[in-house]
Amino acid sequence: MGRRSVHYEAAFESYLQARGWPYVVVDEARKAVFADVAIKSFDFLVYSQAGPNLLVDVKGRKFPDSRRPAAGRSRAWENWVTREDVESLQEWQNIFGEGFRAVFVFAYWLQGPPSRAPFEDVHFFRKRHYAFPAIALDEYVAAMRPRSARWQTVSIPARVFHERATDLSRLL
Repeated sequence: MGRRSVHYEAAFESYLQARGWPYVVVDEARKAVFADVAIKSFDFLVYSQAGPNLLVDVKGRKFPDSRRPAAGRSRAWENWVTREDVESLQEWQNIFGEGFRAVFVFAYWLQGPPSRAPFEDVHFFRKRHYAFPAIALDEYVAAMRPRSARWQTVSIPARVFHERATDLSRLL
């Protein structure tokens, strides 16, 4: 396994192994430099037999228990990323070219029992339950809105993300 210290990414790698999907872990120790420009790395290259290979950037988030009363704003379907995440993933897609598709995978750590979560495919890893909805970068960009100017983050409205995100198997 790759980065065992980041539980979201370790859980995603375990998920890939459980499904038997071939992949490569990308070393994020350094930013890659192309044409004198540093580019933030993505996390996994997942190979496909049917469609384009996937350049995957994993984003870990907690997914709230649906039965616990939300204090304030719900964190369900939270999907924010930085502008640098978007720009770097776009650049990687351009570098790899045809036959590759950039995607965000949101590794949701379920805060309640899987039976109360809106996911069909739940993965158990290190005594925790996770779900991994994916969204293609082009779909994310088409729906994204500014979230924080100070932190340079963007996101998609939760309802829209819920409608557009899909099971990773559908992209492979």
